[in-house]
Amino acid sequence: MRNSFEVGPVQIGPGSLGRLFLVAGPCVIESEAHVRKMADALQQITSDLEVPLIFKASYDKANRTSVKSFRGPGLKEGVRILGALAKETGLPVLTDVHQPEHCAVAAEAADVLQIPAFLCRQTDLLVAAGKTGRAVNIKKGQFVAPWDMTHPLEKVRSTGNERVFLTERGSSFGYNNLVVDFRSLVVMRELAPVVFDGTHSVQQPSAADGVSGGQPVFIPPLARAAVAAGVDGVFLEVHDDPAHAKSDGANALDLKLLKPLLETLLKIHEAAGN
Repeated sequence: MRNSFEVGPVQIGPGSLGRLFLVAGPCVIESEAHVRKMADALQQITSDLEVPLIFKASYDKANRTSVKSFRGPGLKEGVRILGALAKETGLPVLTDVHQPEHCAVAAEAADVLQIPAFLCRQTDLLVAAGKTGRAVNIKKGQFVAPWDMTHPLEKVRSTGNERVFLTERGSSFGYNNLVVDFRSLVVMRELAPVVFDGTHSVQQPSAADGVSGGQPVFIPPLARAAVAAGVDGVFLEVHDDPAHAKSDGANALDLKLLKPLLETLLKIHEAAGN
């Protein structure tokens, strides 16, 4: 695995003193007040447990199932909101990018640019993200073998940017279902630091009449297994009211369940010698 790097106060990869980090937040920016409320709650929980936190929220969800679905405030307003949040809380921020021309603008506020799973083969997007110098999180496509993630990595690294990590979010398993092959964590960790996405891995794509369904009851067991297998961090979309979330509520973790889950994951991480 490549050497570690820092995203603000969060160390990604080896040499991180054995600390498991967390990427967490709502799927999309629903309002400025809501992301600030979520950031404050997440910061309090992770501070109490001494878990390094990267806050995540998307300014635009361009890959929603239905054209009628809520996408977010858009690039300009989203970058303003995320920039203000980062400045006021001191948290590093992650957001999705979908178009090459968005990367430089999003990098004004975000510490990490995330390449959505469906776009992990998009060369121009990967190169544009790499050129910003920001850390880049590439989510493994549901249709990509773990060893083939070397190619997206090479595209980002071709820009001279070595600050890249990979996220596992499950693989397509028939229609409207995903399955996690935990061998992928071991394979990809030979290539770069690895994060496990416990919430999108329980998603049921396009299974609910134009929106994705989900089985959040399986978030804890999958996250426990991933930490036992050995990951550098965990990715969780968290919401204070999943039933009324404007995006991906069906597979989000309820905020009130986060602290006990993290407590368990930390114990497993320590026991596994990670």
